Amino acid sequence: MSQKPGKAARPPSDADRSGSPAPITAMLSSRLMVLANLLKRGAILRYKRLAGLSSVEFGLVASLGRRPPMSVARLAEAVGMDKGQISRALAGLVSRKLMAKAPNPRDSREVLVSLTRAGLAAHDAIVAGAQERNRRLLQQLSKDEFEALLVQIDRLTATAAAMLDAERDLG
Repeated sequence: MSQKPGKAARPPSDADRSGSPAPITAMLSSRLMVLANLLKRGAILRYKRLAGLSSVEFGLVASLGRRPPMSVARLAEAVGMDKGQISRALAGLVSRKLMAKAPNPRDSREVLVSLTRAGLAAHDAIVAGAQERNRRLLQQLSKDEFEALLVQIDRLTATAAAMLDAERDLG
């Protein structure tokens, strides 16, 4: 999508010149999902190469980070999956000594998970990789463009959250 510098992009129309609806791929939400998916796929490949982590394992290590131990239920909530979905990834991380499990001293029915020293090293590699990817992604934007983009993303995120709440209310 080339555009002359200094010219504002015209918002896409919901219909082309023939009056037909634009393809869904031309819509902003679709274009943002394509961008997000490209970024996610690149991140998954990088973290597999740097730390040997699958996408679920990457999510667990990144979410736990340098936080104190947390329950499996809380970790599942943080990554947006249920406990059953993450159990195999957790078992793999524990067997590879990247994560440790221990009973909660306050509630013996609950298990707490934490990163081991090796898990923290993997986490730090993830953070360093994310910082590098972020720098490369944003190097083409001026400071003003970046700040304006963040404001717009925040506005769109708030609207999307309200739309999600409305959908939940209808269901």
